[in-house]
Amino acid sequence: MITLDAPIPDFQAQATSGLRVQSSALVGQQYLLYFYPKDSTPGCTTEAQDFRDRFAQFQQANTLIFGVSRDTLRSHENFRRKQELPFELISDANEHLCQLFDVLKMKKLYGREYLGIERSSFLIDQHGVLRYQWRNLKVKGHADQVLEAAQALQSQ
Repeated sequence: MITLDAPIPDFQAQATSGLRVQSSALVGQQYLLYFYPKDSTPGCTTEAQDFRDRFAQFQQANTLIFGVSRDTLRSHENFRRKQELPFELISDANEHLCQLFDVLKMKKLYGREYLGIERSSFLIDQHGVLRYQWRNLKVKGHADQVLEAAQALQSQ
């Protein structure tokens, strides 16, 4: 489990573009892990587009962006290409990151309960310490909140 203002445990994950993401290799750079339920759904598409549209500003704040869901790499590659996303998407089919960040929650859809990803974001500083977290968030305005936090961290 992760804790605010504490180092996150080292992890490895497979991402789009054949990239293997390892948190210990990201030391020296801020990064965002944003967890979303499913590729190509309305809310998740809007969220990805919001981060895409602010990508240059995140780069200026020395902040990498990684989207995370349980979708396959193939699904991620299609979603990334279709939405012209300039950042990588991590496939967490084994739910390792989802469990580490405690984003799997019971949800209801049409009266049926299922275990799904609660939309959440985590901003990690250049030392590998979790500095901001947003849980059960709403998409509207979220990318701007994260950008402000990334810019504030960069200026410290």
